[in-house]
Amino acid sequence: MRQRAAAGAHPAARRLGLALAVLVAWPLAARALPAFEAVRAAHRPSDRLLVDRHGVPLQTLRVDADVRRLGWVPLEDLSPALRHAIVLSEDQRFYEHAGVDWGAVARSAWANLWNTRTRGASTLTMQLAGLLDEDLARPGGGRSLGQKLDQAWTARRLEARWTKAQILEAYLNRVAFRGELVGIAALSQTLFGKWPSGLDAQEAAIAAALLRGPNAAPATVAQRACGVLQRQRAACTGVAALTEAALARRPGMPLGEQLAPHAARQVLAAWKARGEPGAPSAPWRTTLDAALQRLAIETLRARLSELGGRQVEDGAVLVLDNRSGEVRAWVGSSGDLSGAREVDGVLARRQPGSTLKPFVYGLAFERRLITPASLLDDAPAELATRSGVYAPQNYDRDFKGWVSARTALGASLNVPAVRVAAMLPPDALFNRLQAHGLALAESGGYHGHALALGGADTTLAALTNAYRVLANGGRYTPLAALAPAFAPAGPGPAPRRVADPAVAWLVGDILADNGARVRTFGLDSALATRGWAAVKTGTSKDLRDNWCIGYTDRYTVGVWVGNASGAPMHGVSGVSGAAPVWRTLVEALHADRPSQPPPRPPGIVARTLRYEPAGAGARTASVPEAPRPEVFLAGTEQAQWQPGAQVDGTGAGAARFGIVHPRDGSLFALDPDIPPAAQRIRFEGEAGTWRLDGRTLGQGARVAWAPWPGRHALSLVGRDGRVIQTVRFEVRGAGLRAGAPGAPALPKAAGRGARDGR
Repeated sequence: MRQRAAAGAHPAARRLGLALAVLVAWPLAARALPAFEAVRAAHRPSDRLLVDRHGVPLQTLRVDADVRRLGWVPLEDLSPALRHAIVLSEDQRFYEHAGVDWGAVARSAWANLWNTRTRGASTLTMQLAGLLDEDLARPGGGRSLGQKLDQAWTARRLEARWTKAQILEAYLNRVAFRGELVGIAALSQTLFGKWPSGLDAQEAAIAAALLRGPNAAPATVAQRACGVLQRQRAACTGVAALTEAALARRPGMPLGEQLAPHAARQVLAAWKARGEPGAPSAPWRTTLDAALQRLAIETLRARLSELGGRQVEDGAVLVLDNRSGEVRAWVGSSGDLSGAREVDGVLARRQPGSTLKPFVYGLAFERRLITPASLLDDAPAELATRSGVYAPQNYDRDFKGWVSARTALGASLNVPAVRVAAMLPPDALFNRLQAHGLALAESGGYHGHALALGGADTTLAALTNAYRVLANGGRYTPLAALAPAFAPAGPGPAPRRVADPAVAWLVGDILADNGARVRTFGLDSALATRGWAAVKTGTSKDLRDNWCIGYTDRYTVGVWVGNASGAPMHGVSGVSGAAPVWRTLVEALHADRPSQPPPRPPGIVARTLRYEPAGAGARTASVPEAPRPEVFLAGTEQAQWQPGAQVDGTGAGAARFGIVHPRDGSLFALDPDIPPAAQRIRFEGEAGTWRLDGRTLGQGARVAWAPWPGRHALSLVGRDGRVIQTVRFEVRGAGLRAGAPGAPALPKAAGRGARDGR
């Protein structure tokens, strides 16, 4: 009897529904119904996929902080288990009704009449109508009768124009599952770490259960998922644990492999500044190379791991295409090795150390002040500055004496670099660096002679591009946009000539000369490569930063190693920290074709060079360097060179009283690029006993001392025990902690909390 009554009620309910629908049909007829293709085309993911220049995925980038919505997933890419679970849970008669399940409507109305809890009567199509039209969505207090009728009418129209497959596909891509997760792709990737095509029966049941209660507790979700499985005659074993683990995952976590987080920030900033052209869900193509980016990350992390125990955890890498200025690799940090992984080391301002020396010599070459063959005196020099007497130092027990400019630059000697900088007008070097894109905060006069040794802050991006200027023969262009789609409209800036191409070639020829750097780095250092490469290292004071910047015929590679916090490293210089990373990348870039030297430009002439012995009274009677071929700017060539007489004060006629060197108030700046065990400051004066900070160092007219940072008092004591003279000086720069590998054995008097520089 009850069955007959129910059967009789069903047609009546249907007639009632149709009658009500007719009553509201006219006002609803004007409501626009979007086409399936338009809905799919308007889908906007909250995360953009960054791909490399070949289309290889690099990074996912969040562009909408309100919801997590990934790309549109076609129905055929959804697992059968998922489709079955959703229909079974939400709308069992989905493939039978025409948008409204009148039987479910009648059952719901009857239950409401008797205050009996029951499932709602909304079909998948009706729910989709609410997802497509905000006016049909359920407000906080539930839908009104008019909204329900409106939703039912829209569902019938959807069924008339869309296929069942299109309705189910659109629903699963637009429905909210939990929290910020919208669409099946976001749910599947975030909760289960896979694409929807791979969801199994239990995962699909959890997804279906979340539609019933998006914010329900894990235990409730698991119970509902088990109900879905039981209706499929499937076991519930492990569902509770799987649900707990899935819902514990953080929704905001990035999806997939993340290779370029810092570069992605730059792309996002460009997108916000320019807007979003093209298809809204299309991947953003960058100039990066995924394989090179991955190699740069792995190489940097491997080198930092090898330096474990030396208090260094950060690094950055930038690889540029010389011709286009496009970025091929941008590694901003060492990832989880760093305590400041969000800091972008490519853009952080740091002291560049000796990496500015090529620009010092280049400017002096261009002004015809020196040539690569010019002899520079690598001897103690004391220059007056605003803060005292500035005395740059080298690494050896003795200064090297007369060296060619080629050797001075290649071996990164400090004293000759400062001597060359002193030949230039105060702001000349500053202006030259600015022209190469190195935006310095203060003028050249502010930094003084220390500018030649890297006393001003810059970034890895600016420094690497400045070396790219040398690679391009003195022509400057800014870096190309990381994402070409967001580049400024119109043609890019024309190259700007900032240096003589012949001068740029000369500097590159010296930086690529392994023989020129042998006196400091040896023949088999990390700077030697199979093909042609011009390269320079640098280390800032107190070992806070070290660099290796260099270029081949196709690429410019810059590497920084240090600590984002600014903490000093222990015994890590440019050649031991950054250079091995640089060489690995250069060799990989030219694995198929070794780099070739650039052609000699007009304005360069070659001569066979021969040095004559120094004159009488000089420190040495030997020739400074062996004969060799040398290159010059046209008009500056010279075949023979002889050092000027340099009296050292040790001859019979020399009158020496007290301390000759150092002078009172001297300031010594150590070169952190030089091996620490080799650095010395030589004290010269009358024969006597030398005492430093109250402790005896040695006896005689000369004593060599391994410098330690700090202020010191040096006294010379005569044979009668009286102090002849006392001078005070200061040592600035980095060094090794006492007892560290390579630290020289020094008297206790010199070891008071100081370090021996490298």
